[in-house]
Amino acid sequence: MDTYLETERLTLRRFTSDDADLLIELDSDPAVMRYLTGGMPTPPDIVRERHLPNILSGYEKWGGDLGLFAAHEKDGGAFIGWFILRPEPQGPLDEVELGYRLRRAAWGKGYATEGSRALLAKAFTELGVRMVWAETMSVNRGSRNVMQKLEMSLADTIPTPSDMEMVEGSELGGVRYEITKEQWEQR
Repeated sequence: MDTYLETERLTLRRFTSDDADLLIELDSDPAVMRYLTGGMPTPPDIVRERHLPNILSGYEKWGGDLGLFAAHEKDGGAFIGWFILRPEPQGPLDEVELGYRLRRAAWGKGYATEGSRALLAKAFTELGVRMVWAETMSVNRGSRNVMQKLEMSLADTIPTPSDMEMVEGSELGGVRYEITKEQWEQR
């Protein structure tokens, strides 16, 4: 396994062209997709033909340092989902998005916080990142709790994208949290 990052309980690695089925299975769970598509699964051909190639090309674009990373439990190796640490498509490399999508079986175990905390440390100590941001739906209490545990600050409210208007709570919009390297060092 091409390990990108390890935590106490997780191993993060770069995705490969053989990982489409992991992504398809993850995106087929209505509970996982609740705050993204209103529970609608991502069609398998979209995962194979668009999402996975974009993930792989991101590693080339950012030298393998940034992108979307498969997360596995160290104990047993089960795939639990993915974490993201990457800039906007044309954004500066020192401002990156933090996020995750985890299988329902991995919820409530602290994996989102553990993986995100390790990614923040990597971003600020190894990758020259100045600021990390994360966005979620206002009603996504679980993700907001993780951002708060990471000591990220609520920076802004954001409108719901038109392709997410069918999502429960979309009328409340979204939220953006941020943390700078300086804030991270002072916590």
